[in-house]
Amino acid sequence: MDGRGSPGRIGQRVIVSGMAGAGKSTFARQLAAVTGLPVIHLDYHFWRPGWVPPPEAEWRALQAGLLAGERWICDGNYHETLALRLVRADTVVYLDTPWWVCASRAFVRGLRRPAHTQLPAGCEASAWRQLRDEWWLMWCVWRGRHAERERELALVARYGAHATLHVVRSRAAIRALLEHA
Repeated sequence: MDGRGSPGRIGQRVIVSGMAGAGKSTFARQLAAVTGLPVIHLDYHFWRPGWVPPPEAEWRALQAGLLAGERWICDGNYHETLALRLVRADTVVYLDTPWWVCASRAFVRGLRRPAHTQLPAGCEASAWRQLRDEWWLMWCVWRGRHAERERELALVARYGAHATLHVVRSRAAIRALLEHA
C-alpha cells in the first residue's frame, strides 16, 4: 500500500500523519516549501493556556474552521477527529517510520524542544514537562507501534477512500515525493 494514484501526485488539501516522532511536522514544512501550501500544525491549535485541552465540541469546530480553505497541509494525529480531516483531504501522506526511529526522535525532541519550538499561547516551556511528555510519547510509540498504524489506515480507508494515499517508509521515498510534488 505505497500509494493510490500517481506516485508523486500531491493535491491541495494534504493530511500528514504517522506515529509520534515520525517526522510529520518536518515533512509538512518541507512540503509547504515546495508547494506553497500553508501548514496547519494541529498541536499548536489544540492546547489552551496552561496546557489545557479544549472541550471536544470546541476542538471539532476549530478544526472545521481551519480546514474550510481549499489549500492546506494539516499535520498532527488526534485520531478522535481524523474523520473530519479525511473527508476534506485530497491527499494523505502516512509516514510509516520504524518505531525505534520515532522513539529516538521523541527522546531527542524532549531534550531540545523548549528552545526550538513555538509554543501555543499561554503554554510555558518547561524542561521537566517536555521530557515527561516525550517519555510518554516514547511509551505510546512502543505500545502502539502496530495497532496505531492499522487503526489510522483503517480510518483512511473508511473516510478518505477518495484521497490519494502515500504510505512513505524511507527518507528516499520522502525525497522522491517532495521532488514530484
